[in-house]
Order: sequence, then C-alpha cells, then structure tokens
Amino acid sequence: MTKPSSRSDIAYAALRQAIIEQAILPGTKLPEDEIGTQFGMSRTLVRATLARLQAEGLVDALPRRTATVAQPSLEEAREVFEVRKALEREVVRLVAKRWRPEFGAELEGHVRKEEAARALDDERVSIRLAGEFHARLAEMAGNGLLMRYLREVISRCSLILALYGRPHSSDCAVNEHSEILAALRRGDGEAAADLMDHHVGAVERRALIGEKPVEADLGTVLARYAGAVAGTAEGAVPIRRTSGRKAT
Repeated sequence: MTKPSSRSDIAYAALRQAIIEQAILPGTKLPEDEIGTQFGMSRTLVRATLARLQAEGLVDALPRRTATVAQPSLEEAREVFEVRKALEREVVRLVAKRWRPEFGAELEGHVRKEEAARALDDERVSIRLAGEFHARLAEMAGNGLLMRYLREVISRCSLILALYGRPHSSDCAVNEHSEILAALRRGDGEAAADLMDHHVGAVERRALIGEKPVEADLGTVLARYAGAVAGTAEGAVPIRRTSGRKAT
C-alpha cells in the first residue's frame, strides 16, 4: 500500500510543479501564512517545505524576509547551461551502454504525451513534459547522483527560461527528443550525445531577454496545483481550499 502523502509533501510537489511550469514566476513572493493556510500547515512545516525548494535552487529564502521564487542572473544562467551540457552528454552515453528495449518503449510513450500536449497547444504541460524526458533518461543512466544533479539543473533551467526565454517551442523539443531516441535505439551513443548537445544548445539559445509573462494570482495557482498533486497521491491528506490574493 502506498504511504499517505503528507501536507508538506503535497505542498512541496505543488509548488515545485507550479514553478517549473512557470505558473509562478521568478521573483514572486511566497508568504508563509498564505502557503500555510492553503495547505493546512504550520509555519514550521512551511519553512521546511521552502527549504527543500531552496536546496534545489528554485526558491530564495533569506532570514527575516519573505521567500521568493529564485531569479538567477545571466551569469548564473550561463553556468547552469555549461553544467547541464556536460551532465546530459554523460547521461546519454550511459543510457546507450545500458540500453534495454523497454527503455525505448517508455521514452516513446513519453514522446507521445509531448505530442498530445503540443496538439492541445498546452505550453505549461509541454514545458513540464520536456523536462521530464530528460529526467527519465537520467533515471535510465543508472547513476543516482548524476540523476539528482541533472534534475536540479533541469529545474533551474525552467526558471532561467521563465526569466529570459523566448516562447517555448514544443515542435522543436518533441522532434529533437525523437531524434535522440532514434539514435539510442540504433545503439549510437556518440550520435545521441551530439544530438543532445545540439538540443540543449537550442534550449540555451532561447534563454534570451524577452517579454515578461503576466503574473498570476498565487492563491489561485496553489489551489490548482495542490488539487492536481493531491489527486495523484494515493491516501493523500485533504487540502484546504482558500481564495487567492495577488502575488507581488
């Protein structure tokens, strides 16, 4: 039986997904009282939840200040992409060495989900699924530490694109993922690594200053994501719904 999800786990998952999907923008304040009310948690649990997100580079939390969604500088953004390129290349090389037919079936199924999101023109889901493709590859690489580092870097890239990026191109992402999958199925690890370099480079090139997205109401976003996360967690505790207020 699946262990019931705690309020803290649901709050963490909901906030993380909302940040990655760019529903909550960099710089948005994350008041402890509003989060606590939304998820029925004490301030101590809220701070612990925000600390988990801070450890992943998604939240800035300074003493005696309201936590905010992190805002990486352009210099930090360049450093993140340098690290991501190195990690992604090693991931596909390891996956190619450890390739199994079931890997191809799993990745193909994921690409189909990406294609479905593209057909619906659902940009936020497309952004999340694009990152999950890379996270699945990292799992297949069979190196837990590498997977942990890459997942963190992917999350930070979502923040960078929210701050500086051009609109997400789901067409490019899905096509490039399909090409990487085809190379892995052929057993051509070097070609897969080269394709990954090109793909991550294309993501980096989108990280240019663009039009700032419109800020959303924090309470409304949290309610939507809390419901989605709680609904997928077996035995999850009920989450209190509240009316939102403007995030500043």
